[in-house]
Order: sequence, then C-alpha cells, then structure tokens
Amino acid sequence: MRIAMVGTRGVPARYGGFETAVEEIGKRLAAGGHEVMVYCRGERHPEPEYLGMRLIYLPAIERKVAETLSHTGLSVLHAFRGKMAREGADVALLFNAANAPLLPVLRTLRIPVATHVDGLEWKRTKWSGTGQRYYRAAESMAVRWSDALIADAVGIQEYYREKFGAESVFIPYGAPILAGTDTAKLAEAGYEPGGFHLVVARFEPENHVHLAVEGYRRSSARRPLVVVGSAPYADAYTAQVIELAGEDPRIRFLGGVWDQDLLDALYAGALTYVHGHSVGGTNPSLLRAMGAGASVLAFDVNFNREVLGEEAGRFFADAGELAVRIEAAEADPGAAADRGDAARKRAAERYVWDDVAASYERLCADLAERRLTRKTVRGG
Repeated sequence: MRIAMVGTRGVPARYGGFETAVEEIGKRLAAGGHEVMVYCRGERHPEPEYLGMRLIYLPAIERKVAETLSHTGLSVLHAFRGKMAREGADVALLFNAANAPLLPVLRTLRIPVATHVDGLEWKRTKWSGTGQRYYRAAESMAVRWSDALIADAVGIQEYYREKFGAESVFIPYGAPILAGTDTAKLAEAGYEPGGFHLVVARFEPENHVHLAVEGYRRSSARRPLVVVGSAPYADAYTAQVIELAGEDPRIRFLGGVWDQDLLDALYAGALTYVHGHSVGGTNPSLLRAMGAGASVLAFDVNFNREVLGEEAGRFFADAGELAVRIEAAEADPGAAADRGDAARKRAAERYVWDDVAASYERLCADLAERRLTRKTVRGG
C-alpha cells in the first residue's frame, strides 16, 4: 500500500506525541513493505528518506492559529497532484482533528482516510473563544468526513460516542521501555538517581505546571524539583509559573531539553515524575515516564487513571494533595520505586509499538479495501 501520513511536523520526531507516533508507526509500516509518505514542515532532514519513509517537505504559515492547517492544506494539494499523476496514496492517515476542514478534498480524490482525533483540544486555554468554537466544529467535521476515527484512549472513544454517536478505532501510543538510568548523563547534569522530583511539560495551564510548582512549594521536600519544558505562545503563563516558584532554591527550571538521552536519564532517575496533563488521551510523556520506571504522581482525570491503573501510580487533585504525595515518596522511597517498577511492567504489557503499528496496518488494509465507510451520526 501507499500510505500518506499528514498533519504533523513530520520526522525525524523532534517535537511531540504525534511526531513520535508517525516515526514509530511509519518506520514499521515501511519495514513491512509499504510505501510510506510523510508530509513534513520545519527543519529538513538531509536525506529524502528516513527509516524507510519518504519525506515530503512543504511550507507553512508560522502563526499559532494557521501553522497546522496551512501546511496540511498544501499537503492535500500535493496529494491531489500526485493522484492526478497516478502516484497518489492508497490511504491517508490524518493526524489532528483541527485539519478536518480539508477532508472533503481527500474524499474528492477518493483517498480513504482515517483521522486521529487526539485529545479535547477545545479545552486548552491557549485558544480563544473563536479557537474553541473552531476545534469543536472540527471534531464534528472529522466525524462526518472521515472513513474512520482513531482514538488513543478509551476516554476519547467514549467522548465521540456520547457527543456524536460515532464509533472509533482504539489504538494507543507505544511506550519506550528503558533498561535503567544513565548515571553518567545524570552526573553531568548535576543529579543522582532518586535525588530529585521531575516535571516534563509544555507550559500550558491544562498541563498544571503551576499546580506542580505550588504543590511542591507547600511540601517539606528536601530533594529538588526539576522542571523541564517551555511554550512558544505562553509568556504570561510562564511568568505565572516562575512567580509561583519565587526564590525557592529547591526549584530548578531547565527549559527545553532536546538531548533525548539526558531526558530519558531524568525520567529514569527521578524519585517521582509529576504529571499534570488533563485534556489529552494517552499522553506520550506519561508513557515515557512509565517505560523508564518512574514513580508517577498524576493529576486525577480519567485519561491518566486509564493509562496508569490503580496500582502503578498515585493521583492528586490539588496542591495540598500533591504536597502530601511528594512527602510520602521521600519518606518511603522504596515504595515509590516499587510503583515505578509496576508502571514499567504495565507499559511493557499494554503499550507496545509493534502492536500499535500492526493495528494501523490492519486499519489501512480495511480502508484500502473499502471495508470501512462513514456511518450516519447524530449530535454535533
């Protein structure tokens, strides 16, 4: 099959969960004999192929609102040209429901398409009222114009079923399973295994970085809090987080960490990983922490409980509860380590990239053979 993967920044994966998914799934599909075309934007890879995937670079309008949709629009036009030259895709995998207004073009080309709808983007505070209305409308368009919907969490499946009467295919992300802590990398950064608490997140209110900082400050923790992350469009929120940290010498902001080996060492070496994400589905940062054997303290929402289960993590709803969880981990680091081991075991059993790619391959085969078609929906 010729499979087009559209709607992300592309590969090599340098940014987020969608890009990691495209890389992990795409390279496996390519290794299985399929022709995989990945539409990319941003920094170019020096070769026309990467891990067996053909890379197609197109520009984008570099503005928060327009970047994704403008790039996807050009990608769809490229697909149109390819189809007219009889070189187009047999199947398209569209990532992000925000791209749904472009689905009719793919349908006009008679390219069957599955849309990975991601989380509940309209709940993100970075979008204004107009942005929120757009995302909610885009969800409805994805339901109406996709041949299939992909949900990476059961909670997302339930949302689309309840809101639109629409069924979706459940395919989660995979988790990288790490054998142990790279102590040399940690030492270079000035840390030791079990000697710190960790936050890794884009600075957005729904990721609750502010709550992680506030909860930690309320605690009597002796080990430092290491905060990894930033956000290109969130200066006000970043200032709020830094203000909450005050002059507390225990809190250390590292900004973005692009050295994946160091980031993995931080996950694996943390006494606890504080996960505040609340509006996504199966979150890649949470899976990476689990695969590293981190003891997770997660914001109490259904998505996080679904991924962690009841035994592999601890949950918090406010700063006071988080402070208690942090203090408990320092009082009994052995129990925290046991939960980390349970988290790694759960990730290794439930979130396997080979299984994920096999599910995508089956879905693409069903699309190509027209075994999946739009169903009548209600609501929206």
